[in-house]
Amino acid sequence: MEQAAHHAEHELDPALEYSSSKLGMWLFLGTEILLFGGLFAAYAIFRAKFPEMFSEQHKELDIFKGGLNTVVLIFSSLTMAIAVWAAQKGDKKKVVIFMVITIICGLIFGVVKYFEYSAKLDHHIYPSTSIFFGLYYLMTGLHMIHVFVGLCILGVIAYLAHIGKFTKDYYTPVEVGGLYWHLVDLIWIYLFPLLYLVG
Repeated sequence: MEQAAHHAEHELDPALEYSSSKLGMWLFLGTEILLFGGLFAAYAIFRAKFPEMFSEQHKELDIFKGGLNTVVLIFSSLTMAIAVWAAQKGDKKKVVIFMVITIICGLIFGVVKYFEYSAKLDHHIYPSTSIFFGLYYLMTGLHMIHVFVGLCILGVIAYLAHIGKFTKDYYTPVEVGGLYWHLVDLIWIYLFPLLYLVG
């Protein structure tokens, strides 16, 4: 009896857990925005200094692949938003379905990026080739790491949803995972025009 009372005292209030988790994720997202903000600032400085280089070398990038990945990620943000909505309604089946679709979109993004990187390396275009390509590999590579981390997070959350860990009263991990994935999407929406549409 004493043990149960002790456990109840230390049980986290769902509302408190929800607000704390969201606050924690927003703080984390803020640090990520600062990180990429620094890279965007470096890009702006070097582009202003070497406009001809950026204008010419961006033509080596595959706009079709970059555009395809943009569409894929925007669609994945939509499916992630639907998964969160389904979690709020307590619809476990739809949560799992739309999270799996989101994960598949992330995998497609990774595959397209793999072929894009392979084509660059086959043509001996490396990070050391120029400032433009150094920034290209740095920014897209860092973004790709975030995609992989997001896929792992969403995979765990989808599994937890599948085994019934979430209800319409408790879906915090789904929403927090969704916030992270929307950040991944937002960063790419900035990267695509900066790198692929320089001219």
